[in-house]
Amino acid sequence: MNTYQLIDSGNFQKLEQIGPYRMVRPSPQAVWRPRLPASEWKRDVDVVFKRFSGGDGKWTVLNKRLDREWFIDYGGLNLKLKRTDFGHLGVFAEQISNWQTIRSLSKPDMEVLNLFAYTGGSSLAAAQGGAKVVHVDASKTSVAWARENAEANQLADHPIRWIVDDAQKFVAKEARRGRRYHGVILDPPSFGRGSKNEVWKIEEHLSPLLDGIKEILHEDFKFILLSSHSHGYTPVAMKNNLLELVGDITGEFQLSEMLVEEQDGGRALPSGASCFFIRN
Repeated sequence: MNTYQLIDSGNFQKLEQIGPYRMVRPSPQAVWRPRLPASEWKRDVDVVFKRFSGGDGKWTVLNKRLDREWFIDYGGLNLKLKRTDFGHLGVFAEQISNWQTIRSLSKPDMEVLNLFAYTGGSSLAAAQGGAKVVHVDASKTSVAWARENAEANQLADHPIRWIVDDAQKFVAKEARRGRRYHGVILDPPSFGRGSKNEVWKIEEHLSPLLDGIKEILHEDFKFILLSSHSHGYTPVAMKNNLLELVGDITGEFQLSEMLVEEQDGGRALPSGASCFFIRN
């Protein structure tokens, strides 16, 4: 199957089948023993990533025929993958259920803003639902990658604005322009830099960013999704942040620990937290 599968996890690693390739990557949340024997973690493995203390790392390629880029079908999307210096591939498998919800909530009469939008999984899910989309990321490389994903999903002509900008500055500019959004998606990193080297620290900058987002919500906005992979940012923490944003507006909070289910064995790998606010 040309898709993503988590084969096993444990000892702070994960064994994955991603399209035609099997790989081992770090997983700090895998604080248990692997289910499979060590021999299975070595059999037919194409590439291994080891992370250094600074966050970057090294890929050890065991299959010399390993493609530099390839595509998989996952979560209703056709996604381009490639190895990055930080061990990422261009898809976070744990977002699959969020994509499904985004797709169902997004309608043709809506405009959805996706901040820290990376390679565009959530942007494309909103577009598949019919919404106009504004995709914002500080990385020019990531935005270009997302545009390739749009083309691979026959969405190249869909109304998507592709923006390379710092999330905080973009939101402030949209407020001054009087722009308003029916849906907002954000998956901020723990630490990052904007398009002009602006520093982002989630513990310092998330609350002011949410204040700015409050200014650009349409009076009839439908949903907000806040997710995070940062330590301490649990589903309840996500909800508490959104409570301050939405105030007394009535709606439903959907809290979840983002998980990736193992192929067999009934276990799941925790991979972040998310919270939807869906307006009544």
